Amino acid sequence: MTVIHGPVAAAATPVSAGPRCAELAGTEIPASVISLPTRGGHVESASEVTQVVSGRAIEYCGVNAALRPRDPSAPDIKLRVDMPVGWNRSSMMFGGGGYDGTIPDVTQIVPFGRPDQPTPLARGYATYGSDSGHQAGPAASLDGSFGMNDEALRNFATGDALKKTHDAAMYLIRRGYGAVPRHTYFAGGSTGGREALIVAQRWPDAFDGVISAFPAWNNMAEILDLGYLAQVMSRPDAFPGPDKQTLIYNSVVAACDGQDGIKDKIVSNVGGCRFDPRVLRCPKGADTGPTCLSDAQIASVTAASTPFRWPYRIASGERYYPGFPLLSGADMRTPYLGFGTSAPADPMPVTSGYGFQYWDQWVKYFLTRDPGYNSLDVDPRHPGKWLSRISYLSTLEDRNNVDLRPFARSGGRLILMHGSADELVSHRSTNDYYRRVLATLGPRQTNEFMRYYVVPGANHANFGAPAFAPGWDSLSALETWVGGGQPPVKPVASDIRDGRTRPLCEYPRWPKYRSGDPDQAQSFVCSL
Repeated sequence: MTVIHGPVAAAATPVSAGPRCAELAGTEIPASVISLPTRGGHVESASEVTQVVSGRAIEYCGVNAALRPRDPSAPDIKLRVDMPVGWNRSSMMFGGGGYDGTIPDVTQIVPFGRPDQPTPLARGYATYGSDSGHQAGPAASLDGSFGMNDEALRNFATGDALKKTHDAAMYLIRRGYGAVPRHTYFAGGSTGGREALIVAQRWPDAFDGVISAFPAWNNMAEILDLGYLAQVMSRPDAFPGPDKQTLIYNSVVAACDGQDGIKDKIVSNVGGCRFDPRVLRCPKGADTGPTCLSDAQIASVTAASTPFRWPYRIASGERYYPGFPLLSGADMRTPYLGFGTSAPADPMPVTSGYGFQYWDQWVKYFLTRDPGYNSLDVDPRHPGKWLSRISYLSTLEDRNNVDLRPFARSGGRLILMHGSADELVSHRSTNDYYRRVLATLGPRQTNEFMRYYVVPGANHANFGAPAFAPGWDSLSALETWVGGGQPPVKPVASDIRDGRTRPLCEYPRWPKYRSGDPDQAQSFVCSL
């Protein structure tokens, strides 16, 4: 990496001339410029675009390209690069979501960013991203059918497509502007958050700054937990329907909301919340209506909120997934990302939770490679003949080495964020990731390059109506850290809907109400 001391990247003198857009049309991308095996690629289209982004007209060259796989039967990697007039000499790569399969919108803000601030493209960044090496069908991010092809599977699961895309984008940016970026950044959430951690780990010299939000970093460990929960909730009378989920959510908030010093519908002291769903038990444990839980339903929600451990070894070394706080999965404001509105079944209903459908696709196309297989017939606790395949897949999907010392030595900076009410990816898992980094690098070195913030009340990607929908200009903070050496100092997040503010507290601290206006961050103090 090239680290420039002094003014931050966004303040660098922009390249006033636009990219040579017409010359990029039809350009061949040599295989030699891509560090991982491909058969090269080509630009499918390059056109000058004027688009209103962040409230003002932005002129840029929009480039669509494709990279050819080594296996002719595998799908191409489709990518998009937007090169603005007035380039600020920085680049931003965006990650995807779910099973990927579509090119992310490279004109967007970063995850948990502030919509009232300019997007990276509007700031003058050259932005890019790819579909990770396959094209999704109507199921979009829930289409796992690409897993039938080994190269497509590796492109997605190990992150190989990320480096191939990055290398191709750098080649096109150099061709377009006649120069390479001074600073390179990556931002993503969910699968994209996982991809952000992959690039920091596997290619520590490729990016100067990384934003990773709600990362599904231990992808297969979570899949096994979701498969177990799918089995549990598919049992007779075990699924808590919408009314029951609302009951659980409201009961948890009522029991735990005030533990942070104020009742504001946001449970900030998540670690101190000790809610026992058995207090909602129906008389004699039978389901008698929406005001209580049957014994089978209590067992289901207990399983969801309890760490899931499997009694066998797999090659990745992972042994468990930490489970979900009841506050998240039972929030009926976003049922699609939580438990869903109907029980898991075969065939898997589209009204079941996103995670259960994700498991179903994984069993059909990654594990058994049999599209007709009943995913509920695979028991993650006792997988039988599928154990060796699970172990192999773990080396692809949970290929997570938390030793980020090479990234830190290269001058890389990492901002990690997660909402404590995330319905789809447990923030407890990201807590675990951070603790592993801390144990590997030690407090001093970790503090030099990494910040981790847990945001109370925030859910997965501000989807639906979370208790708190954070917006923080993390990109400006990262630019200052990368370009000027100054890490974030007492950052504040604003609810993007109503302007309420809360301090962003470094894990394991959380915002405790002290005094004053409860809608203002200065009324809170970060507490243990």
